[in-house]
Amino acid sequence: MLTGKVALITGSSKGLGHALAHAFAEAGAAVVLNARDEAALEATRRELEAKGAQALAVRADATQPDEIARLVDAALSHFDRLDVLINNAGTLGPSPRPAMSDFAGADLAEIFRVNVIGPVRMTQAVLPHMRAHGGGLIINVTSDAGQTGYPGWGGYGAAKAALELLTQSWAAELEGSGVRINAVNPGDLNTEMQQLANPGEDVSDRLDPFSVTSVFVWLASDAAAEVTGKRFDAADFEPRDSANVGTQIHADTR
Repeated sequence: MLTGKVALITGSSKGLGHALAHAFAEAGAAVVLNARDEAALEATRRELEAKGAQALAVRADATQPDEIARLVDAALSHFDRLDVLINNAGTLGPSPRPAMSDFAGADLAEIFRVNVIGPVRMTQAVLPHMRAHGGGLIINVTSDAGQTGYPGWGGYGAAKAALELLTQSWAAELEGSGVRINAVNPGDLNTEMQQLANPGEDVSDRLDPFSVTSVFVWLASDAAAEVTGKRFDAADFEPRDSANVGTQIHADTR
């Protein structure tokens, strides 16, 4: 399905990013792995190569301009193309999550730096290559909290809401360029991040990250070549060969 394509996935050493790396490799894509944990990255790279996939692991902070440039340069030097960027790396912020009335300005700024500014910088870094080669796909990982306000989730939710609006704006700006950009909400997953979000709770009954990867792979396929500016809930996704799927971001809140 994705043979010949190259996908760069931030935060791909564990959780959803790790599952996405395997899903894209199994669909035939070459994968550029990125995170700050070098040992975990290398372990994932070996797993993919054991399946016969092409994989490159690049330790870098996907929020820092110089490291982003190094990451993208490494991907292009190794594979000579970049078809997909998944902005998956993120942070919940301080734990326990404070109410907005108690939120420290520095903590809020850090949430936006990682969850908004990082994806913006990553997108800016890959766009020149994608434009020059006539197309590409960017997927921003979002959350239910980006559309519904929950107690204790104000900082994270506000950042995800900003990312969704930026996704919609960018899709409009990129119309006709061949570059598409969409947002995907993976849902509540059985991951370390979900455990941090709900300390003390048993998250083992939450969704397996491997069970929500199909929408990401489908968006990268030729079947979704006209789909842009949409928001998907991964847990509810059923693959269909149609551009009329998903929802316009924020369409239900206007």
